[in-house]
Amino acid sequence: VQLQASGGGLVQAGGSLRLSCAARGRTNYIMGWFRQAPGKEREFVATITVNRGTTYYADVVKGRFTISRDNAKNMVYLQMNNLKPEDTAVYYCATGVGSNWREYQNWGQGTLVTVSS
Repeated sequence: VQLQASGGGLVQAGGSLRLSCAARGRTNYIMGWFRQAPGKEREFVATITVNRGTTYYADVVKGRFTISRDNAKNMVYLQMNNLKPEDTAVYYCATGVGSNWREYQNWGQGTLVTVSS
């Protein structure tokens, strides 16, 4: 499967962005969003299962971010609300299990999110 993230950009603190992840190929995978800020390790943001759409979030984004998927369109989304400067990072989508980025594969190119204060 090939993944490509898009939708990043520059937004002021308190604003919103919606990231998209387009999948090509086999798509019946658990999908996750991760992010990596400059000089920091890649970190878990959210994940969603295939059929029931069960979601899991990192504590730092819980209540602000929403992950969703449209299996018919092979798309996964990350709605980000009330953005904070500390959310600034390159965001990636990938397939895998759990919250450890090392357990994920098929990393797409990331999309940069910059939140200004």
